Amino acid sequence: MNLQLKGFLFTLFFGLFFITQAQEDQVLFTVENVPVYANEFLRVYNKNLDLVKDDSQKEMDAYLKLFINYKLKLTEARRMKLDQKQSYIRELESYKKQLSKNYLTDSKVTDTLIREAYERLKLEVNADHILVRVDENAMAKDTLAAYNEILKLRKRVLEEGYEAVQQDVHNGKTLFAENLGYFTAFKMVYPFENAAYNTEIGEVSMPFRTRFGYHVVKVIDKRASRGEVSVAHIMLKDNPSSDANDEIKINEIYQRLKQGEAFDALAKQFSQDKSSSAKGGMLKPFSGGELSSLEFEEMAFGLNAIGAISKPFKTNFGWHIIKLIDKKPMPTYKDMRAELESKIKRDSRSKIINDSRVNDLKARYSIVENSEGLNYFKTIVTLDYLNRRWNLPSGFEAKKPLVKIQDKQLYYEDFGNYLMKSQRNNNSANTVDAIVENEYKAFLDNELLRYQEDNLIIENKAFSQIVEEYRDGLLIFDLMESEIWNAAKKDSLALEDFFHAHETNYFFKERVKAIVASSAKKGALKKVIKLFDENKSIEEIKNVINTNNIIHVSFTTGEMEASHQALPDAVAFKPGMSKIYKHNDAYVVVKVEEVLPKTQKTFKEAKGKVISDYQEYKEAHWLKELASKYAVKVNQEVLESVKRRLN
Repeated sequence: MNLQLKGFLFTLFFGLFFITQAQEDQVLFTVENVPVYANEFLRVYNKNLDLVKDDSQKEMDAYLKLFINYKLKLTEARRMKLDQKQSYIRELESYKKQLSKNYLTDSKVTDTLIREAYERLKLEVNADHILVRVDENAMAKDTLAAYNEILKLRKRVLEEGYEAVQQDVHNGKTLFAENLGYFTAFKMVYPFENAAYNTEIGEVSMPFRTRFGYHVVKVIDKRASRGEVSVAHIMLKDNPSSDANDEIKINEIYQRLKQGEAFDALAKQFSQDKSSSAKGGMLKPFSGGELSSLEFEEMAFGLNAIGAISKPFKTNFGWHIIKLIDKKPMPTYKDMRAELESKIKRDSRSKIINDSRVNDLKARYSIVENSEGLNYFKTIVTLDYLNRRWNLPSGFEAKKPLVKIQDKQLYYEDFGNYLMKSQRNNNSANTVDAIVENEYKAFLDNELLRYQEDNLIIENKAFSQIVEEYRDGLLIFDLMESEIWNAAKKDSLALEDFFHAHETNYFFKERVKAIVASSAKKGALKKVIKLFDENKSIEEIKNVINTNNIIHVSFTTGEMEASHQALPDAVAFKPGMSKIYKHNDAYVVVKVEEVLPKTQKTFKEAKGKVISDYQEYKEAHWLKELASKYAVKVNQEVLESVKRRLN
């Protein structure tokens, strides 16, 4: 079910109500001896006052009646055990999980990373780099060897210059020395991005580690972001055997463009980029550093006038001609914030946020560990783990306590099962002891995060209140759907009986069958009046006035009541042509073809309104039954006190 629709309906049916722990609060009323406190009522009243459109319901006694009706509905829903339905439980749990993502984060760290990313997006960095490949899970001796190698190479770059070292060492397999062109935030792995942005122009960074190995970066240039550009292109693919012919052909296409032929038509005919040719050569918008061709980017950003077309140029992909479709500057921080937050949570930066959360939870929660636990697992995990063939040994002490987080006890079996699963993804070349230590840390971190999520409704008041709002709103929605809305729609005999009992409520007001012509120009309507006088049809008038694909006049036709948005207030309901009116910031003329008197609606014509009215009628009677069924006692003394507090 659409959450926005539910949210709207919940508001209508007071789904924003929530119950909080009453401390020394006064009981305003009871439903079946269950107390409802004055502070809850006041909070709900003040929170929803602007949502109540009927001014009479803003009066205290009327609003109290609505609030009591809401509590009666909740009582009935729970009596019917609607809160025990699996569909209800699943939807509530799904909502809680979705909502919890907004609370299970370190907002300060997240905000810092978002701001950092935005500031970096303002700059494009051009850099050379050297990479010594080493596996992420390599043995210590291999890692040290790679680190020593990158140190030597950095020293050579400082002494001999980058170009000399690049030509000497690059092999494209274990050692890479390349220029990366211009790039910006999110285009490289985060540690690489950090090094590039934190190194001054002309400087060489100290060695740093990524999942690919050890790097050093030499920053060549930093320039302001050029925003985003949209282009279309015509491409002839690189083909060394026919390069001369391709150059002739691309120049012929360019000449045809200069002669005025449409770019999109020529792209469809000749471009060999199959992903864009059918779309007239249109490419997705891109910013600096996004493409793998620096030449293409430079040519695209070098065009200034919308519609400008480049001369033919060559890249490693082939020959191109490009047309500038649009240029946009970098958006504001406010406009980009949500997008950046989403990118950060999908990026390796998310580990920084999680690590910060874990450190906070370690300081906040009581954690009691069995000092013998880790050593025990080091004795039972064997080399089979490295080959993904390890199993828990016979005599495994499954129920022995391992670690306790607050009131949650975790046992050997919990970590043992975690190890059984994690070995499937093990690619480490570390020793068994080191693997057990790393896996235990990951296990404990995961359990801390899980404990926080499981207890969020207790620990976070704001989260708890929103969940309570949704919980009760969902319950009311299910109740109303089963008892009122669906029941009313399906009971066709009752609907017809209700219609016949209230026929006088369902009629068409006086209407006109009319043609309404509207235009921004008064003169255009004078032509319309003249053409109507010549008995021209609407289509004939359109053909005369709306020429060269320009709409000068729009027409609205049909049966209209006086309140119809197309009709000016002053228009007379009599056959013939009206004068020209100024209406809704446009000029309007009305041709009334027929005046239709007030007439009774048939059941079919009135059915939508009948269903709505019958639902209200049925709900009113149902609420009376609930009021008789459940005892409600109002504390008049407390009610008077509440009224005084609001006056």
